[in-house]
Amino acid sequence: MYTTYYYFFIIYMKNNKLRYADKTKVYIRGELIHGNNCYIDVNTICEGKVIIDDDVQIGPNCFLKDVRIGKNTTIKAFSQIINSSLGKSCEIGPFANIRPQNQINDNVIIGNYVELKNSVIGSNSRISHMSFIGDAEIKENVNIGAGTITCNHNRDKHVKTFIDEYAYVGAGCMLIAPIKIGKNVVIGAGSAISQDIDANKIAVSRSKLKIYNLK
Repeated sequence: MYTTYYYFFIIYMKNNKLRYADKTKVYIRGELIHGNNCYIDVNTICEGKVIIDDDVQIGPNCFLKDVRIGKNTTIKAFSQIINSSLGKSCEIGPFANIRPQNQINDNVIIGNYVELKNSVIGSNSRISHMSFIGDAEIKENVNIGAGTITCNHNRDKHVKTFIDEYAYVGAGCMLIAPIKIGKNVVIGAGSAISQDIDANKIAVSRSKLKIYNLK
């Protein structure tokens, strides 16, 4: 007994053509709704309902499933975005992994090897390199340094991280949830933060450096 699968390839156009690097190497497995002056490079897959606004650029080897992408946003090569929404003028990737249930607001940078899960990223915030942000709410104008992670599971359940506007988190930090980081807080690189930090504070948490002579 054989089962037949039906794939519906539907493209809605508004006033202008969607441009492809090579139309035979773009795979639409669902519904694609696009605005004007959009571009999709080779080996990109769209599944479910994908909505892209005007002037969106999608690089090669991307995977998009049930996403909404705002005007003038760029998705760079080898990025995956699932069940999430992106605002205007964002830069995503390359090699970004946007897992389900994210809201990324306007003018946000999500850089190479950044993974997001179930988080809200405020406008003008930056997560530029090699970070994991899960179960977090990050407000506007926040900088997250390279290699920083939210420790979002306490063995029993997922727990939340909140970072208020204009906070600056240095490279290589661990934010051990549940935790709240206040407005204008600066966290020094390499810190492990396990308690709330009030607004307008500088927080540094590192073990003492020990240096020994070689024998």
